[in-house]
Amino acid sequence: MTTISPEEEEKRKKAIFDSMSPRRQKHILKKGYEKWAPFQEPKDPIDIRKDKTKRTTQMLVREFLQSRSFEDYSNAYSGGVLEICLGIINDDEKFKGMFDFSVWYHELLKREGHE
Repeated sequence: MTTISPEEEEKRKKAIFDSMSPRRQKHILKKGYEKWAPFQEPKDPIDIRKDKTKRTTQMLVREFLQSRSFEDYSNAYSGGVLEICLGIINDDEKFKGMFDFSVWYHELLKREGHE
């Protein structure tokens, strides 16, 4: 594997950026061009990707669902569990927002005596 000089990598990065649509460029500029890394290593395959606790998505979902009574959840419920688990492990902003709101709402209900 050949190494690329920082100057050559910057040229390639600029060429990729310049070839993008204005909308995509705006998205990258909003988050910060300097932070944008178009040459990142690919992420682990989903089946072996692990969270901070060193558990796979499958392990987390199984452990969570086993903490529930089988009668307490449906296919839709377990599908939602899997979906948010994947989103959180993949660091997807949408799911991080859903999680943060859920925690906040749970605390609100407790504070106001609705639990």
